[in-house]
Amino acid sequence: MAHEEVIMKSKEMFYRGINLDELKKLEVREIAKYLPSRSRRSVLRNFQSIENFVKRCEIAIANNKRIRTHLRDIVVVPKLVGMIINVYNGKTFNEVHIKHSMIGHRLG
Repeated sequence: MAHEEVIMKSKEMFYRGINLDELKKLEVREIAKYLPSRSRRSVLRNFQSIENFVKRCEIAIANNKRIRTHLRDIVVVPKLVGMIINVYNGKTFNEVHIKHSMIGHRLG
């Protein structure tokens, strides 16, 4: 019997039929097309603040710092998937692990 190697594929993550890697390449306004209506309206009205938040998160990760925020109303976009964000609840900062199933929901 010959030794055969078994290649295990990791489970690919999709959001509304589109691969997560493809979604991460899109701009925030382009991602809004795939979100539910309430989240889509919020993203289109506040896309600049969401883009600034994503840039701040990327800079903090590059500097090996924790991401701390009071912004509970930010809609989770694919670029945030995999990050750990400390969200203020009024008393303390709680760690939130962003997963692909949270896309379109808010941090709070």
